[in-house]
This record gives sequence, C-alpha cells and structure tokens, in this order.
Amino acid sequence: MAVLVIVPTYNESENLRGIATAVRGHGYDLLVVDDGSPDGTGDIADELASSDDGVHVLHRATKEGLGPAYAAGFQKALDLGAEIICEMDADFSHDPKDLPRLVEAIQSGADLAIGSRYVNGGGTEGWTWHRRLLSKGGNLYAAAMLGIKVKDSTAGFRAFRDTTIRKLEPSTCEASGYGFQIEMAWRTEKAGLTVIEVPIIFRDRLLGESKMDRSIAIEAIALITKWGFSRLFGSGRS
Repeated sequence: MAVLVIVPTYNESENLRGIATAVRGHGYDLLVVDDGSPDGTGDIADELASSDDGVHVLHRATKEGLGPAYAAGFQKALDLGAEIICEMDADFSHDPKDLPRLVEAIQSGADLAIGSRYVNGGGTEGWTWHRRLLSKGGNLYAAAMLGIKVKDSTAGFRAFRDTTIRKLEPSTCEASGYGFQIEMAWRTEKAGLTVIEVPIIFRDRLLGESKMDRSIAIEAIALITKWGFSRLFGSGRS
C-alpha cells in the first residue's frame, strides 16, 4: 500500500531536512504543507522536492491553523494516490522510527491508528507534572463529553486508511487547532470504524518554538463542550 506522511510546517527550517531524511528513509512519500513560513521553510521544502520525486509540497499563503492545513494535505494526498496517510509533527516530538508501527496497524485492518501516550507502553519525556495533568485531563474530558473510547484523542501522530479520510471529509471539520485531532477521532468512532492505539513516547522538541498557545486550548475546550452538550442534551450530532 502506498504510504504518504503529511508534515504541516510553520517556521520549521531547523527541523525539516532531518524529518524529510527520516521519513524518506522508510521509503514513504512526504508531503510538506507549509503555511507561508517567513523563516524559509517553504523554500527548503521546494529544494528537497526538486531533488526527490517522493517529496511533495503544498504552499498555503497564510497561517490558518492545524485543521485546515491537514484538510488540504489529506486532499492532496488522495490526489497523489496515497492509500495510507500519516500525520506527524515536524519537530521530532514524534519519533519517525515509530511510523512503520502505525502503518502496520493499518495494514492489519485498522481504519485509524493513533500513536498514543496513554495506553500501556506509551508516555511522555521531559514534561512537568502539571503539563501531564492538563493533557491527561483534556483527554478524559473529551472522552466523557463525546462518549469516545480513544484514550489519546489529542494525539497528532496518526495513520489513516484512504477510505477513512474519504468517509470523514476533514474539510468539513469545525476545529482549526488541535481540537481537529479530537474531532477526527470522534468522527471515526461515530462512523463505526476501527481505531487502534499504538503506544509511543512523546518527547519535547529540541529546535524551534512550539506552536501551542492558550487560544488553541480554549478553542478545543469550547468545541468539546458544545459537541458534548449537543450529544447529551440536544438533537444535534450524537
């Protein structure tokens, strides 16, 4: 099955060459979705693509958030004929060595494979106790409000079957930040598709700056609350 890895970028010039080398080392295609990085990330992506037919680039004019970037990337991946489509960060917080384990889960029958910090064998390195508490608490809140079984619905290290992407229609997702990952996991379970969580160790980036900020967290909490109340008390999505 043809495998393509989507890496969304914004000011990742310090990491992109290394990530590209690691992904291509597995024989997988790479799609860089760059949101108009002012640090030259897009130029580096074009340079890599010019010398490697397995590297593809999608330039977006402005920074619109993780959700729209992935939605555009998924459509591009389908257009390129990918059968297994992976997501991962550009900063090595997701270990590229774990990619084959996610791909294998799809090949073994999963519709969505999630690199999970919160199943046996998974975890985080270098996190403070309060960061771990916030992350774990956010996942528990999402599970309770949305009625999902996924233990790490905020995780951004994933592999999808192409048919899963076609069924979920990512371009119609409401969330633009990391809530997009929760929304996609929720949609997958609601569609009756198979989700497998593969244990991974999440490590903080060494180079560059994190893109997470308070507004992204607030958006995710607000959307989870809205969806959850609709599910529990309304006639909306259930």
